[in-house]
Amino acid sequence: MQASGTNERTTTHDAEDDPRNRDIKIHVNGQLVPRARATVSVYDSGFMLGDGMWEGMRLHNGRWVFFEEHMDRLFESCKSVSLDIGMDRAGILAALNETAAANDMHSDVHCRLMITRGVKARPFQHPSLSHSGPTIVIILEHSKPAGGLHQRGIRLATVPQVRGLPHSQDPKLNSHSKLNCVIACLQAEQAGADEGLMLDPHGFVNTTNACNFFIVRRGEVWTSTGDYCMNGVTRQKIIDLCRQHGIPVFQKNFSLVECHGADEAFLTGSFGGLTPVAEIDGIQVSPERGPGPISRALQIHYKALVDAYSS
Repeated sequence: MQASGTNERTTTHDAEDDPRNRDIKIHVNGQLVPRARATVSVYDSGFMLGDGMWEGMRLHNGRWVFFEEHMDRLFESCKSVSLDIGMDRAGILAALNETAAANDMHSDVHCRLMITRGVKARPFQHPSLSHSGPTIVIILEHSKPAGGLHQRGIRLATVPQVRGLPHSQDPKLNSHSKLNCVIACLQAEQAGADEGLMLDPHGFVNTTNACNFFIVRRGEVWTSTGDYCMNGVTRQKIIDLCRQHGIPVFQKNFSLVECHGADEAFLTGSFGGLTPVAEIDGIQVSPERGPGPISRALQIHYKALVDAYSS
C-alpha cells in the first residue's frame, strides 16, 4: 500500500547539515586521518565479506552515552565470532576521546565505531586469511536529528523481507552484514514509506530496518519478544523507563492488525532517541500525527536520563 501524504522521504537518521563534517579527522587503526584520505584496503574483511561488528553512540556534554552497555554488546558480539579487538574498553574509550578532541567535539556528536577482522592475505572467505589483526575505524560527526522529526514522525510500510533466525544469522550480532536491512529499506522506499516494518519468521511484528519498534494500546507499551531484533541499548532504556514510571510494558508477540489499531507507535535508537511513527501502511496511527501522550512522556523521560548520565 502506498503511504499517504507528502512524497518527501525521511528516516530516523536524518540529520541537520553541518559544514564542519567536511573536514573531520577519522581514526583509522590508531592514526587520525583527514576525511578525504580515510580509507581501508580492498582486501579488508569488512569490505570484502561484511566480516565485522560496529556500534553507534552519542557524545553528549563530553560523555559517551551508555558507553558501558554499548561495550557489553560489542565485546560479546566480537567474542561470539572469535574477532579479537586487540584492545580493552579503556583503550577504546581513549581512542574515542582522542578522536573527539582532534575534532573539537563535545556534544551533539554521533559515533560510528567499526571493527573488522582486518586485511586478508587472499580474496577468500576463510577467517584464517586475516593475518594482520583487526581494522578499527572511528567516524565522529557533528550530528543533530533533523528539526521537526520528533514531532511529525516516520511513515512505515510492512515489507516482505523478514528478520533472520538466530541459527542463520543472529540479529543480535550488530554486524557489517546488513544486506537484509538494506533490502527492507529499499522495499519500504518502493512502497512510498520512510522505513520498512519487518516481521519475524513467524509473521509477528518485530522491528524496522534501522530501529527497534514499539506500539501503545490502551495505555500499555508493547514491543517484540526481542528474539529476532537487535538488542538495542535505547530499547532497553525505554523498557526500564516504563517500569520506573509505572507505564505497563510488555515484550510479546503481536500482529499487524494490532499495529494498525494502535493508539501510538514509536521507534528507538541511539541517534534519534525516541522517534514517533505517524503512519503504518498508509494508516494514520496517532490522531495528532506526531507523538501521542505516552510517547511524549517517554521522550521527556529519556532526555532526562541522558542529561543525568552526562552531567
